[in-house]
Amino acid sequence: MGIEIERKFLVHAERWKALKKPTGKYLRQGYLSTDPQRTIRVRIAGNKGFLNIKGITTGATRQEFEYEIPEADAAQLLQNMAITRLSKIRYLISHEGKQWEVDEFLDENAGLIVAEIELNSETEQFLLPDWVAEEVTDDARYYNSNLCLRPFTTW
Repeated sequence: MGIEIERKFLVHAERWKALKKPTGKYLRQGYLSTDPQRTIRVRIAGNKGFLNIKGITTGATRQEFEYEIPEADAAQLLQNMAITRLSKIRYLISHEGKQWEVDEFLDENAGLIVAEIELNSETEQFLLPDWVAEEVTDDARYYNSNLCLRPFTTW
């Protein structure tokens, strides 16, 4: 069984803009199911497609299964079967031995920047970069599946 332990934080926009960072990757994704018990997502990242299934989140932990699929299949799923969609630029940032994924959301979620870190346990210690703001792990509004349904710009 695949397990994901992930914590999520808002990002200080000004500090983030000032940070020297690598080139980001454009991601398009959509949801075939946004049921909180089980989300099913399709994503195109570069020229690769992915199908992802996540279970309900308890604390910072949930079941997660992800499979690479042909990009053409992912594009068809996004076009014909996704009930919601979003796009974002993802940056991979190393800090104190940990990998952070920082997403700058686009379109209806423009202005939102979220940083995520995957951990080996919920009690694992790590150092926050100075561009990280408040933790939103427990705030379901920031789940990507919910941002598709109720975009950041509508809050």
